[in-house]
Amino acid sequence: MGQTLQCISPIDGTVYAERTTLTADAARQATREARQAQAEWAAIPLQERIDRVLAGIAAVGNMNDVIVPELAHMMGRPVRYGGEFGGFEERGRYMANIAQEALADIMVGDAPDLKRYIKRVPHGVVLVVAPWNYPYMTAINSVAPALIAGNSVLLKHSTQTLLVGERMAQAFHTAGVPEAVFQNVFLDHATTSSLITEQAFDFVNFTGSVNAGRTLEQAAAGTFTGMALELGGKDPGYVMEDADLDAAVATLIDAAMFNSGQCCCGIERIYVHQRLFDTFVEKAVALVESYRLGNPLEETTDIGPMANVRFAAEVRSQIDEAVSAGATAHITTKPADDGGAYLTPQILTGVNHTMRLMREESFGPVVGIMPVDDDAEATRLMNDSPFGLTASLWTSDLSRAQSIGDQLQTGTIFMNRADYLDPALCWTGCKDTGRGGSLSVIGYHNLTRPKSYYLKSPAG
Repeated sequence: MGQTLQCISPIDGTVYAERTTLTADAARQATREARQAQAEWAAIPLQERIDRVLAGIAAVGNMNDVIVPELAHMMGRPVRYGGEFGGFEERGRYMANIAQEALADIMVGDAPDLKRYIKRVPHGVVLVVAPWNYPYMTAINSVAPALIAGNSVLLKHSTQTLLVGERMAQAFHTAGVPEAVFQNVFLDHATTSSLITEQAFDFVNFTGSVNAGRTLEQAAAGTFTGMALELGGKDPGYVMEDADLDAAVATLIDAAMFNSGQCCCGIERIYVHQRLFDTFVEKAVALVESYRLGNPLEETTDIGPMANVRFAAEVRSQIDEAVSAGATAHITTKPADDGGAYLTPQILTGVNHTMRLMREESFGPVVGIMPVDDDAEATRLMNDSPFGLTASLWTSDLSRAQSIGDQLQTGTIFMNRADYLDPALCWTGCKDTGRGGSLSVIGYHNLTRPKSYYLKSPAG
């Protein structure tokens, strides 16, 4: 028998769902079936694979009325926000729309007796390990292009969102994707590592913590298994003196607090030009004070519980340490704050980079705000981080944003926007955020390998 996985609902601490992991032998059998089915799937015309994936995406949308409250129960996101289908569909449909061009042969010149070109061919079996914070959108980033490119996919989802993989597999199977080609699997950590070490997978796409990413890399050592890793962030925002202040406050604070701050590219630290600092803080505090913390199943709730009590405990620890070191917490404890998963969203000033709050990933509804004198100081502070996922720059000057962006060690630069994933752009990072990239044409490059053809006629 395998281990029992339990999804503990952050709403009330009860067991919402449980499943049993595959035994090691059953897991190996699943990968063998995936490998056997992959060649036949890859032989299906590309447009037919595209159509089946699009039908699978639509089938997920048809489940949305069930999915939205299910997500609230599993990870605490308020139902008023309507789930993830908008972003899920946008990403999946974009990758489907660019597939013909992204996967087209690269012709490098012909002669009468010579044909040369490069094909993009599927890796084979792809393991997608998806996180709980945006469980549908993060999964589709890799699942859709991997399937369209001709790979078979095993999806391993987080225990916190235990039912998501089942929903996706059900939808894609009804759309004509063979069961062996797209499998939802429940695996414990040891079995996952063993399968990687045994080269059961040709590519691994992982989104999660730095420590878990290291574990997977260690399992893959010496196997030459390709990996794409997104391992976290400490994303900064910088508000310059010429910024639209109201827009900056509204966007950056939403980016810090939405989904209880549990966003890979959420804003976790904000630097504001000293001329605007006091007004920015005043407006930001007023906005967060207006939030209603409560049961995510209630339509009036703005911010729900964190997904797990232990996640909230880490955020509280960072806040308490910062306050003990001289920071000021501005938000009054909200009535629903129970000392557990329900956590008051918080804004802190008087912070600095000696504090864990400004250096380590918080992944919760808290943000530190610091004044800066100029672009040079802001750039130095934004780069003073072990992570590099996104940075949000607020200014009316495009060339200024480009110049600062060129100096930042990060994967994506936003100007006058934050906490957004554009599927036409590669989603990538640097430093401890990881390596590789998903979405865009580059996402297809990562989920395929190049294969060159040099075809010379006998008479040539």
